[in-house]
Amino acid sequence: MTAAPGVEALARQIRDARGVGHKRDIGAVVARLGLASRHAGIPVGDDCAAIPDGDGHLLLAIEGFLDSLVADDPYFAGYCGIMVNLSDVAAMGGRPLAVVDALWSRDAGMADPILAGLSDAAALYGVPIVGGHTNTRAAAGNLAVAVLGRAGPRLLTSFDAAPGDDLVAAIDLRGRFREPHPYWDASTGAPGTQLRGDLALLPGLAEDGLARAAKDISMAGTVGTALMLLECSGVGGVIDLDAIPR
Repeated sequence: MTAAPGVEALARQIRDARGVGHKRDIGAVVARLGLASRHAGIPVGDDCAAIPDGDGHLLLAIEGFLDSLVADDPYFAGYCGIMVNLSDVAAMGGRPLAVVDALWSRDAGMADPILAGLSDAAALYGVPIVGGHTNTRAAAGNLAVAVLGRAGPRLLTSFDAAPGDDLVAAIDLRGRFREPHPYWDASTGAPGTQLRGDLALLPGLAEDGLARAAKDISMAGTVGTALMLLECSGVGGVIDLDAIPR
């Protein structure tokens, strides 16, 4: 069977994409740190670290942000500090408990829009910021945000996809691209009740036993993220390009 016109070019474009390249960097870091393939019986390498706790799991994750985003759109960078971490927790079938941030800026004025984004998103999603690290005398602006969440005994992981499963991309198409960046924004401007309800869908699916594998769509894109999920589970998959809205 020969590939349809343009498919090979698309495959090369995805393979060479910056977001996919960033994901390849993870392998060397994992090797250098000597991370075990499992922690307390749970595979390492998912959106959150899952730590057995009572009859469920604590979920711990962190996101760092490109310095270009922090410089060009500091409010959205702060907002994303909350938003993307909560997506990581939801993608594992969990609900967020609290977040902390680490912020570097040249002065308080540079820090203010980042803090405004963090504060607004925390209020909309109903998740408290409980502490962190602040430096307003740094040479450049940088941001990282960590989240603590909790899931029940049924985790959604990247390691549990199986032949015959349906692969579904859950995306809020009411959003828009955050020009000039390739970031899909379906959060800012939406009511908090909608945002909280959307995030609750995934833990609901996990608790009802209707899903067993999931992966938060990252800068590797729809196809790149699917590849990471398939790699972790040791399976192949078919992606219908015509079914992806553009």
